[in-house]
Amino acid sequence: MDSRPASAESPMRGILLKCLSVVVFVAMQTLIKAGGEGIPAGEIVFFRSFFALVPVVLYLAWLGDLKTALKTDNLPAHIGRGLIGVTSMGLGFYALTRLPYPEWITITYGAPLLTVVFAAVFLKEVVRLYRWTAALIGLVGIVVVTLPKLTLGGDAVDGAEAIGIIAAVISAAVAAVAMIQIRRLVRTEKTATIVVYFSLTSSGIALFSIFFGWVLPTWEQAVLLVLAGLCGGVGQLLLTSAYRFADTSTIAPFEYTSMLLAIAIGYFAFDEAASSTTLAGAAIVISAGIFIIWREHQLGIERSKARRVTPPSG
Repeated sequence: MDSRPASAESPMRGILLKCLSVVVFVAMQTLIKAGGEGIPAGEIVFFRSFFALVPVVLYLAWLGDLKTALKTDNLPAHIGRGLIGVTSMGLGFYALTRLPYPEWITITYGAPLLTVVFAAVFLKEVVRLYRWTAALIGLVGIVVVTLPKLTLGGDAVDGAEAIGIIAAVISAAVAAVAMIQIRRLVRTEKTATIVVYFSLTSSGIALFSIFFGWVLPTWEQAVLLVLAGLCGGVGQLLLTSAYRFADTSTIAPFEYTSMLLAIAIGYFAFDEAASSTTLAGAAIVISAGIFIIWREHQLGIERSKARRVTPPSG
């Protein structure tokens, strides 16, 4: 991973980093779901944010950038990123401890879909027809998974689960805004600087939630939550680097690769079997991701050929 400000576009490298971050974040989510039952959301956010600093500090020490990590000319943007990020995390962790894992993760897929839209509107990124098509296909897959399960009326879900669903939906929307903020920050800021300020800001905000009542976790819960924080730090470094090498709208759909992991973990770790509609939806969204990989590869070949045949001007 490069700690420097944004470099030239390299879609395949960005996609690889994104996929690696997905694996690490799925591990983090699994640890939180296993150890977060009965723990307030603000307390979980503190564990996730504070202990995320450990891999970040080690990463900086390895690079020799520890002394310059806090150097920035855009402190308000970092604070804003932290506020929005901690809001998304708090709502998401609240929902994660109250919903089945496959159900929770399908709702969070709204974030990358919204990111494609936000990137086109707010960052003026060029989103070609094939990306819009892939986003639409992914949305169809989410509907296939979600529609049979999520009915907020009648007896389909109890009150706690309904609140969890609402929290997850809002979390996904806020997460899309956070993704856009990352894309803006990497233009001028180092990867590690972004992650350090995010961890510090979110840790500080989460610490204030102690006044709303924290609980003493068991030692098993404490270990799981500390490990979740460590995974969060590694995942954040990978994710931030991914946005350095590719457009937001290019790498956002690869969040869908976590669906297969969620299905397997839900079944083997939490006894939450995926339905046939979940499997069908997974096939749809993964197919959309594979299409983007193929299309980016083809465009990369075309751009390379164009550079070779175009004479320099001047």
